[in-house]
Formats: sequence, structure tokens, C-alpha cells
Amino acid sequence: MTLLHDAPLRQFADVLRGDRTRRPARDEAVGAGLRAQLEDSVYDLFAAAPRAVVTVSSATIRRPPTRADIGDSTLSRARGAAVTTLFHLLVAQVPVEDPWEAALAAWRAQRPDDELLTRVDHLDPDQTSRLRADVDAHYSTLTRCVGTIPSSWWPRTGQRARQVFGGGAVQLLDVVDLVVGSTQGDVANVALVDVTTSPLGVGAERAMRYHALMQTLRGSVAPLRTSAFSSATGELWTLDVDAELLQRALGEVVDVLATRVNR
Repeated sequence: MTLLHDAPLRQFADVLRGDRTRRPARDEAVGAGLRAQLEDSVYDLFAAAPRAVVTVSSATIRRPPTRADIGDSTLSRARGAAVTTLFHLLVAQVPVEDPWEAALAAWRAQRPDDELLTRVDHLDPDQTSRLRADVDAHYSTLTRCVGTIPSSWWPRTGQRARQVFGGGAVQLLDVVDLVVGSTQGDVANVALVDVTTSPLGVGAERAMRYHALMQTLRGSVAPLRTSAFSSATGELWTLDVDAELLQRALGEVVDVLATRVNR
């Protein structure tokens, strides 16, 4: 079940923490089981049809690969990259006076060879002005809704994961905007947050489940919760992670892989 929270009324920390008295026990076996299932599925799909490495990411899962998406435009992609960068700065409690300039400076420092940056540099003045205003508005939503993430929760931003199956035939890639908590306790307490500049919808739910699956494969322990936040609307959706959610995520990955075989 998806829980819809009004983020301005309930800060991120409240939602991510949830009810501490109802956290499930740490499950060290679930990751191995999911990995075995994926290996079997990859073998069934690709054993008779060797091909170049197939890559799946949260972007692949978020929307069908044949569907055109307005989010692919330079302005939309640049807005997403800038807002994600600002979210990372916010979590790190870095003071920001000019959101667009701060995002651009951090973006250049982290990924100086990013092809999208080159496109941004070549925007005309009207496009740049529109992009700056858009980023300012999204940052305003972030600052109003996110609040302070306690440093004692070990917040990690931009956490990357890569999992390989079928002897390298398939690779699953992921980047989670925010991860808090540890896998070392007796109960599940890792929470994941995906930040998007689009309104939340079915694609966001699929990405939430994918992040949970990848975190489980990465650390062999299922996270507590997976969330998605929209800087466009201020909405925060949260799913508690359980066996049913992880199996659904696995099925969605297999469905995407099956479409690649049938191309």
C-alpha cells in the first residue's frame, strides 16, 4: 500500500523514521533468494539468445522504453540534475544563497565532463532565465519540506549500486538520492528516498520498488522503507518494504528484460 504524506506538514525525518516499535527483524536471507531467482530468470531469457550486455536502471524501470517522455528535453534534464544536486547540498546542510549558481558550481565540480552541462552552457538567455526560475521554485519546495536529516542517521546521497547477472549478460544499475540508517542492527532501519522534479505517479512507484530491490541485492538485507519525493508538488510517497514488494520489483525487472529479448 502506498502512503501519501503532505510533506510540508510532516518532515522527511518523521516519515523515514516511521514507528520504531513496529520495525521487522533484520532478514539476512532475502537478498540471496532474490539473487537466485534473478539468475534463473536471466538464464531462461538469455541462454538461447546471447547478445550484448543488457543494462537496466531506475530510469528504465520508471517508464516503458518505447514511450516518449517530455522529461528527455535538455531543460527538463538540466532541471532534474540541478535539483538533485541541491537536494544533496541541503542534506549536507551546505548554505545556499543562489540555488541555480550553487547547483551549477557543485555540478561542475562533481561531473565536469557531463555532456548535459555543455548543452546548458549553450542555452540562449531566455532558456537560461526560465531554467533558473524553475530551479529556484523547486529548491523552495525542497527547503520547505525536507527539514534537517539527523547526522546520526548516517545520511548518504547519490549512492550507486551495480549488480551483474548471467555471467555479465545483464547489469542492473541504480542511484538513490538519499539513504539513511544501517544494515547492522537487529531490525530493519534503512530508508531510501528518490527525488524527482515531476509529479508522482505509477513510474515513481516502480522506481521506489526497484530501489528497494537493488538495496537488498547490494547489502543482502532488505531496507525498512522506500520513498519518492516530488519537488514539483511537495508530495512524499512511502512504501514499507516487505517480501511482496520485493517480489513485485523483481517481476518488473524480469518484464523489462523480456522486452529486450523480444526486440
